Amino acid sequence: MRAWCPPRTLDACRSCSSGNKVECRRGLQAEGVSGMKLPSLFRALSQRSFALLWTGQTISGVGDSVYQVALVWWVVVHTGSALAMGTVLLCEQVPALTLLLLGGVIVDRFPRAWLMILSDLARGALVSALALLSMTNSLVIWHIYVVSLAFGVVGAFFSPAYRAVVPELAAPDLLPSANSLTTLSQQATGILGPSLGAVIVAVGGSSVAFAVDTASFFLSAACLILVLTPASRSQHGKSRRSLLGEAREGLSYVVGTPWLGITIGIAGLSNLTYFPAMVALPFLVKHELHANVGLLGLYYSALALGAMLGAAWLGRYSAIRRRGLRLYVAWMLSGVALSLIGLVLTPVVFLLAAMAIGGANAVMSLIWLNTIQEQVPHDLQGRVYSIDYLGSALLGPGGYLLGGWVTPLLGPALVFLVGGALQTGLIGLGLLHPKVRRLD
Repeated sequence: MRAWCPPRTLDACRSCSSGNKVECRRGLQAEGVSGMKLPSLFRALSQRSFALLWTGQTISGVGDSVYQVALVWWVVVHTGSALAMGTVLLCEQVPALTLLLLGGVIVDRFPRAWLMILSDLARGALVSALALLSMTNSLVIWHIYVVSLAFGVVGAFFSPAYRAVVPELAAPDLLPSANSLTTLSQQATGILGPSLGAVIVAVGGSSVAFAVDTASFFLSAACLILVLTPASRSQHGKSRRSLLGEAREGLSYVVGTPWLGITIGIAGLSNLTYFPAMVALPFLVKHELHANVGLLGLYYSALALGAMLGAAWLGRYSAIRRRGLRLYVAWMLSGVALSLIGLVLTPVVFLLAAMAIGGANAVMSLIWLNTIQEQVPHDLQGRVYSIDYLGSALLGPGGYLLGGWVTPLLGPALVFLVGGALQTGLIGLGLLHPKVRRLD
């Protein structure tokens, strides 16, 4: 593997012909980070460009959590309608799923950092409009619908751009650390952000919460602007085939790469085994464990804690070996833990299994992300990420509907037991293919 040059984007690194690790370290010194001695988990933060990206996205993640609390509470207070709440969620999800393939093509055509900057500025402008309307008591539900639709459109471009831009800013041996830090910040902001949002809404109202989210988007955009280099401005944007042709190219690559196509297909089908358990979860807590909402809240916290521990453990490594086997074993462990919840109905096992599910899913997801970053051609990664998300999420609504049907029919405990067993078996089938088992 060639020596990696400091963060001037991956294209700039390709121009380095020295093959000299000493010169690469000198370049790193020029970035002003050579003397940093960070724990192995945090070593990706020694790269200024990734540190800026991660800081901006962490700030934005806190703002997003505050926004979600404010949005949900505004809808409840001002409409009292479950239908309105469902419509708001639907307005964001439908365009995000519909435009994902197009988003992947655009991400592979144009500079990813610039797409993220434009996305942050657009969302900041949208939320600032909500803040202004709320401050003047002019906000009505159709404004929320319009903003949610726009968020869904922007999200179809931002999500694959973020995943694809990380390898441009972090060296290959820093990718496990970079991906783990991203997961840690997402879990931490998911835990702390809603509480902060509740305080802000209680003290200052929804308008202040919307203003906080506006500021978070603009701060994130500012961090991304500092990441930009001349190389990243000229990156991509070449004359290519039609959008449809490029989408087909991405689909052909996924279908023709067994470890990609098989894993995405299994992830999609596993929604029909995992999501019914999520529907049965509150009924299991209430009717089988005879507990209240406090235990349900602890379950979600245990999931997040497990994910943080899993990310912290994997982030210590500079290289991940036998990735196919490790990914699938971690994935199967989450299915075993799901079955265990339905088999042993005690609060202690319930929470320990939740931690195991969170940790196993984090390890699986991070190995998957790292493998795509290292083995998929750079100019295809946006499309591959879009296809991955679309294929994995497509059957999600069907899983929820199935859960609503089988939970009263079988009982919540059996839904967990059978769902976990089916998930484990389904995932195990993937290991039958040698390309999956031998993925390194």
